[in-house]
Amino acid sequence: MECWGRMLRAFLSGPGRRGATWGSAYSSWQPHRPVPGLLNATELVSHWTAIFEKEGIPEAQESSEYIVAHVLGAKTFQSLRPVLWTQPLTPWQLQCIQELSSCRLQRMPVQYILGEWDFQGLSLKMAPPVFIPRPETEELVEWVLEEVAPRPHAVGAQGGPLILEVGCGSGAISLSLLNQLPQSRVIAVDKGEASICLTRENAQRLRLQDRIWIVPLDVTLKGSWAHLLSWGPMDLVVSNPPYVFHQDMEQLAPEILSYEDPAALDGGEKGMDIITHILALAPRLLKDSGSIFLEVDPRHPELVGGWLQSRPDLSLHLVAVRKDFCGRPRFLHIRRSGPQRGCPVHAWPGPQPARVPG
Repeated sequence: MECWGRMLRAFLSGPGRRGATWGSAYSSWQPHRPVPGLLNATELVSHWTAIFEKEGIPEAQESSEYIVAHVLGAKTFQSLRPVLWTQPLTPWQLQCIQELSSCRLQRMPVQYILGEWDFQGLSLKMAPPVFIPRPETEELVEWVLEEVAPRPHAVGAQGGPLILEVGCGSGAISLSLLNQLPQSRVIAVDKGEASICLTRENAQRLRLQDRIWIVPLDVTLKGSWAHLLSWGPMDLVVSNPPYVFHQDMEQLAPEILSYEDPAALDGGEKGMDIITHILALAPRLLKDSGSIFLEVDPRHPELVGGWLQSRPDLSLHLVAVRKDFCGRPRFLHIRRSGPQRGCPVHAWPGPQPARVPG
């Protein structure tokens, strides 16, 4: 097991996204040295939980448990063998826990500190500033699977549904769908180089690279989607786009503001900038009766419904809104009807084999 502490400390002292240093808002923080006599995992969890609580770190106990478990080679503290809860730690393990906990005190998200995170049963590599997938997005994947898995799909050379994900981030949505829809293929696009690299790495780690095409693409640029037309009409488009209202950005937690890419969060004045681009371009790519699944802000179902009514030419209809586990309207299912726009059906070439470029 690799100790991430030294690498992360070097990262934190390097140039930040906004011309400052990572974690500069916490420059007055002083490192905590390991306390003599704290030699086992249970005592260390209690020790760091108390420090995190004193410093106002959210989810103090969970953070300390994840860090200690990670250094001891487990996913969670509860999954450790009971003997490890009271077994003395080595000096190397104590040093790793201290370094990783120091990063947490600078409000670095646990996912970045550990360098990995589970999503829909897959272990994905995580690295700043790539957007961290949230539990709500797992619900989006589950809804897509509920709707897509029972549907018959025309079986061609590849078989299964052809899926486009807009803004793939770490590849969490795309790779989860590939893993649970064995004959599916995915085109995953993102404008961020770090996201493209991380999705590629995760696809290779999970041995799913032969069924995914990872494309650097900015959907806001005119004509950017033209080369996707050669893939043929898509069965569905899935996205967890930037949807935070711009005026709400400053209210986000320090973990988000200091480490995650704001371009993956800021959706413009009403959080709709990328959403409307996806909706405007989807009819060019979707099959008749193809679907769009989106994760959005709870204020967006009404806004999106109104926007679609103002654009009847798109032949898109909001057919369902689903609430998240907190009871907030969070997910949209939009369906199109009518022939493909901008390219006659008979002009679509057959499907091409999906792969990871480079």
